[in-house]
Amino acid sequence: MAVAIKMPKMSDTMTEGVVRKWNFKLGDTVKSGDILAEVETDKATMDLENYEKGTILHFAINEGDAVPVDGIIAIVGKAGEDFASLLSGAAPAPQASESKTEAPVAAKVETAPAAPVAAASTANNDGRIIASPLAKKLASEKGIDIAAVAGSGENGRVVKSDIENFKPSTSSAAASSNSYVAGVESFEEINVSQMRKVIAGRLAESKFTAPHFYLTMEINMDKALAARVAMNASGEVKVSVNDMIVKASAIALRKHPWVNASWLGTKIRFNHHIHIGVAMAVEDGLLVPVVRFADQKSLSTISSEVKVFNSKAKDKKLQPADWAGNTFTISNLGMFGIEEFTAIINPPDACILAVGGVKETVGIVNGEIAKTNVMKVTLSCDHRVVDGVVGSKFLNTLKELLEEPVKMLV
Repeated sequence: MAVAIKMPKMSDTMTEGVVRKWNFKLGDTVKSGDILAEVETDKATMDLENYEKGTILHFAINEGDAVPVDGIIAIVGKAGEDFASLLSGAAPAPQASESKTEAPVAAKVETAPAAPVAAASTANNDGRIIASPLAKKLASEKGIDIAAVAGSGENGRVVKSDIENFKPSTSSAAASSNSYVAGVESFEEINVSQMRKVIAGRLAESKFTAPHFYLTMEINMDKALAARVAMNASGEVKVSVNDMIVKASAIALRKHPWVNASWLGTKIRFNHHIHIGVAMAVEDGLLVPVVRFADQKSLSTISSEVKVFNSKAKDKKLQPADWAGNTFTISNLGMFGIEEFTAIINPPDACILAVGGVKETVGIVNGEIAKTNVMKVTLSCDHRVVDGVVGSKFLNTLKELLEEPVKMLV
């Protein structure tokens, strides 16, 4: 009996998934445990495991297409079996045939009427670029201006093979590296990734629901930097300033439980465990893997975990367990030369710590003018949970730990 394979919910915030790659072809035989496809969620690219035995009778979507959670993506059954009844009750899905699917616009360039630009051979009468989702994805990855590609599909549609075989001319190569023309209005539109959709939704909800207020403090980092040099000189694991901030924050959270809490509407949850989310920038946006029980871990353990998370994040290999359960979040832009900034609270946390870079300056050290290293941190607080005094006390404890890092060992 034919069975519909549906898009599973791979994370708590996932509403739809994009099939990035089918690992089997139409007519192939599959069994339980086979990795049917690679699916891009709002957080990572994950393997879609098959639990049915039979022949692939139908693909409901192309590579690069999105489908809602529980939407049909494929049909598996006996060869030649009728599966029409499985699709009759389903919402219309994109056709699997590349030659018949007209995809939404991935990129469009419009010009002012006063200085029209000749339309590319892949555009129809209203200026839209006709291309398959996979072709658009490949063009984006290769840095190819899809408007410059001659389509071999129906009605001049650009397909995968056109991108793979495309060889830019000298003029088109120059145009792709300098995509604007002086005196001509133009723009480009790209599809919003799954990750960007979730970032937009969650942070907009946080910003406009949680009443934010901000507390900024300057911390002397001389002793922290000296301690880091000493630790890295003798240890196999290289500890970063951010690792020290994670550890100091975890200890401070243990002393200030209100900062390690969450607003639940009619209740406030005080988390007895301390799970710190560490914000990491990736190509499509932002991921926040979680260092669990951070207050119970050594600096070297925290450093090792964060390095692994960073590698997995860049390769889109993080799993749902890696980013779930944060009780507090740290966002550090110091490595980009940012001195201070404010961050939007990462739900369900009550606070997020924004960390600026360490800056060498001149100050009063032991009653004398001398060079010193300072760092500014800003705590964004949900005023429904945390008041100003509570947030200030947390920052003072954090300051004390970083200015006297030996206290982190006690």
